Amino acid sequence: MVTVLQIFFVLVLIIILILFVFKTRRQNETIPLPENYRELLTDYVKFYRQLNEEGKLLFDKRVEQFLAAVQITGVNAIVEDLDRLLIAAGAIIPVYSIPDWQYINLHEVLLYPGAFNMDFDQEGSDRPVAGMVGTGPLQHVMIITKWQLRQGFINSNDARNTAIHEFVHLVDKMDGTMDGVPEIILERKYTAQWRNMMDATIGQMKSYGSDIDMYGATNPAEFFAVISEYFFEQPDLLNANHPGLYEMLGRIYKTER
Repeated sequence: MVTVLQIFFVLVLIIILILFVFKTRRQNETIPLPENYRELLTDYVKFYRQLNEEGKLLFDKRVEQFLAAVQITGVNAIVEDLDRLLIAAGAIIPVYSIPDWQYINLHEVLLYPGAFNMDFDQEGSDRPVAGMVGTGPLQHVMIITKWQLRQGFINSNDARNTAIHEFVHLVDKMDGTMDGVPEIILERKYTAQWRNMMDATIGQMKSYGSDIDMYGATNPAEFFAVISEYFFEQPDLLNANHPGLYEMLGRIYKTER
C-alpha cells in the first residue's frame, strides 16, 4: 500500500528532476543576437577585432550563451543592445581560452546609469563606485554603470576596463574566496609564487608608485582585477614593464601570447 510519505517523496523527486532539466536546457540555450552585433563588437571591442574568423565565431557563440544564462536589468537605465554585448564581452574576454567556462556564481547584472555609493544611492556628490560584485542579499548579482561600461571599451589607450575588472572578481570568487588567487584556473604549483608576486608588487606600489593603477594596491583581490585589466587592455605594455606579471597572467588565463 502506498503511503502519503511515499507519495510526498515521489513528488519531491519529480520537482527536482523538472528543475534540473529546466536549468540544463537554459544553460544550453542561445538567443538571437541583434543583426548588427558583429559591427558593434568590431567597433567597440579591441579583443574581438584581433581574433581570426574562427575565433570570432567562437566568441559569438559564447556571447549568445552568456546572454541566455544571465539576466541584464536596467535600474534607472535603458539596457540597449550595445550594453548587452559589452557586458557579455567583458565576461568572455578573461575566460576566452578556458573551454566550457560558465559563471555559475552570476544570475543577473544590474545596469546603473552612473556611479553609486555603498548604499546604492545614484544621486549626490559622494558616489565613488563604478562596479560591484554583490554579496549577502545580492549574491549572484553584479552591478555595473553604463557610463563606465562603455568608457572601458571606447577608450582603448589606457589599461582600464570596468567590465573586465568585475568579471575577474567573479573568476577569483569561483573557488569560494575572493583573495586574488583564482585557484580554480591556476595550477596549484604556481599559487605560492603568485601570492608572493602580488605581495611584492603591492609593496613596491605603496613605496614607490607604479604605472599600475594604484587602486590595485588596496588588497590582493583588487590587485588581481586591476592587473588583469592591464593584461587584456595593454598586453604589450605590461610585458615590457612587468614581464614576470605578464608571464604569470598568461599561465592563469591560458593565453598564447
